[in-house]
Amino acid sequence: MKRDPQENARALYQVAAAQGGYFTAVQARRAGYAYSQQHFHVSRGNWLRIDRGLFRLRSFPSGEREDLIRWSLWSRNQKGVPQAVVSHDTALTVHEMSDVMPAQIHLTVPQRFRKKIPPGCVLHKSIVAPEDVESRSGYRVTTPLRTLLDVSDSPLSQEHLNKALRDALERGLVRRQVVETAPCAPDVRRRLDRALAVAPRQEPAS
Repeated sequence: MKRDPQENARALYQVAAAQGGYFTAVQARRAGYAYSQQHFHVSRGNWLRIDRGLFRLRSFPSGEREDLIRWSLWSRNQKGVPQAVVSHDTALTVHEMSDVMPAQIHLTVPQRFRKKIPPGCVLHKSIVAPEDVESRSGYRVTTPLRTLLDVSDSPLSQEHLNKALRDALERGLVRRQVVETAPCAPDVRRRLDRALAVAPRQEPAS
């Protein structure tokens, strides 16, 4: 039975709205658009072709960090499920911790991730537990605590780490006691302790 075109449009919009206006060819197919119809909508200008098998609704409002949505969709597996979590220096920018301006996008992916690393991207292969992930519109990002642990085990300068921890504490993104007791490797603990030592202590609310 052929579906109502309006029903297809609503189904696709629901998918795209959760991804900043972006969607894949497979998602469009599941929403009821045959590949010939996908070509039609691109040629008419209703959809923007962003990359192979990746589109964006032309009329959808622009949002923040659309680059991270595209990277998330790039990382999808054969079932269409994104594998990447925004992490390390890039997660610092998402959480507005520190003033670091990374030249590359940092993503953490599963150990078995096999896609070729494109220019402008750094992949970290590791397990990210569900409790260490926050969901944003169209992508996932490591929590502030997991981000601090990750960058403490990276080449990020101590100065930037100090600023990131101070920002996180001042804005209530993490609690000092949680950082002090977080399980981590000895080298990571030393770096975090140095950052804690220079972070101002907040007076308890009266």
